[in-house]
Amino acid sequence: MKDQEKHQYCTNKFIELANQLKGENINPALVSGALMTASGVYATYIAAGNEGALEPGGVDKVVALYRRTLEHHQDVKKAQIQEKKA
Repeated sequence: MKDQEKHQYCTNKFIELANQLKGENINPALVSGALMTASGVYATYIAAGNEGALEPGGVDKVVALYRRTLEHHQDVKKAQIQEKKA
């Protein structure tokens, strides 16, 4: 399995879990916030290990990566919407 396929697999598993939590009558905004927190915790672990923490520059790098990822997803969604209209 290629990295892109693994990435999509992991993404789908997180969405599946989020939908499961929503099905347990947990507010989707709370689920989204918890996913963001978990992602931040894991990003810190990847960058600094279990005992470390990010310095302000490291936080800026993670924020920039989140921004690029979100912007890319929005571009994809907009293209899908335009495709459906055509």
